[in-house]
Amino acid sequence: MNKQKTKNLAFMSLFIAIEILMVMVPFLGFIPIGPLRATTLHIPVIIAGIVLGKNKGAQVGLVFGLSSLFINTIQPTITSFVFSPFISGSFWSLVIAIIPRVCIGYVAGMIYEKWKKHPILAMSLGSFLGAMTNTILVLGGIYLFFGNQYASALGMTFSKLMPYLLTIIATTGLLEAIVGTIISVIVSRILIQIKK
Repeated sequence: MNKQKTKNLAFMSLFIAIEILMVMVPFLGFIPIGPLRATTLHIPVIIAGIVLGKNKGAQVGLVFGLSSLFINTIQPTITSFVFSPFISGSFWSLVIAIIPRVCIGYVAGMIYEKWKKHPILAMSLGSFLGAMTNTILVLGGIYLFFGNQYASALGMTFSKLMPYLLTIIATTGLLEAIVGTIISVIVSRILIQIKK
């Protein structure tokens, strides 16, 4: 095995270990905010996408998605049914738990690859859009596949759900994306230098 492959394997193992650690430590990976859980688990996925490429980023995103499925199954909240088919009985819960998380690393890595002649811009744009991809796909999936049930769980009518979800995107989602971008750019720059 050559030196670069060894480094990539070490980095991949590190990112997966960080994801698992963040899930296991209360209030580190999933932060309860009312009926929702804000997350920091997108940050290692973004960094993996930038440092190791879109495909490896997608693989670390899969770990995030499986972690979401796991935590929402064993520690459910009133809205965990959207992330766990074991609670909802619906295939769409599996889609919402996994596909947006896989897309985080893929989008971040793809944007970085296309714009890496301008590394800071590429990292910033990839990080921000990777995080927002997750937020928009998760909340969009909730609206499309579980709208009435989700609104009912929150004690609101379906007509009020769209403004509520748009508010989440503009507040929590934007905050997650900004914090994720700052941390991801700082860490990615360091790791790319180490990887060379």
